[in-house]
Amino acid sequence: MTTRPSLVTMTKPTVSKNGAELGLKKDLASSTKKQSKAPARAWQRMLSGRRLDLLNPSPLDIEIEDIAHGLARVARWNGQTIGDHAFSVAQHSVIVEGVCSALSPNMPVEEKLIALLHDAPEYVIGDMISPFKAILGQSYKEIETRLEHAIHMRFGLPAAIPSKLKKAIKKADLICAYYEAIDLAGFDEAEAKKLFVEPPEGMLADVTPLPIPQAQTLFLDRFNVLLQELDQKNQER
Repeated sequence: MTTRPSLVTMTKPTVSKNGAELGLKKDLASSTKKQSKAPARAWQRMLSGRRLDLLNPSPLDIEIEDIAHGLARVARWNGQTIGDHAFSVAQHSVIVEGVCSALSPNMPVEEKLIALLHDAPEYVIGDMISPFKAILGQSYKEIETRLEHAIHMRFGLPAAIPSKLKKAIKKADLICAYYEAIDLAGFDEAEAKKLFVEPPEGMLADVTPLPIPQAQTLFLDRFNVLLQELDQKNQER
């Protein structure tokens, strides 16, 4: 039987038992006291180097690479799905946009992009299951909305989603959840029909969970295709 190396090691500092030791203790006490007076941190450092303020997010601090990286590592269903890989929000987002496009073949490209980004705030705040969102109430919704507006503005989209489009995206989201519930999360068909939206006849969606790098690339590639189409559309106006 092989012994697994420890994931944590601790080296004791070499300090002589004199005034230096007393000074070290005072410094640690002073540092702890200063930290307790500091305001709570409300920002997150991104791998791009951006520092995103969660309470007042700026579009200038949002990068699609950070979104793709985060969403590919956020698990749907709190990770309670079958398979070797979690079913990521990144993969879910691509499928939801695909369902929207299938249900509305003439959907404008900017609306497709909004559909793809419908869960984008979760790259920062994570994917909370619906029952927990209900417990948190309005405070969660306000933070989510601020992030959503900043993300949309960053990519030249309307800050607020029109109600008709919001309903269309929600329907696609619930159709995707129907597939996920049955194929991945242990729901039976009868239960899924009560909680989600049954897909129209002839629609199929592959929800086989992808490894993180593939899910990240899938999301980023689809975003770039839609953004290029949007840029071309805007140039032709």
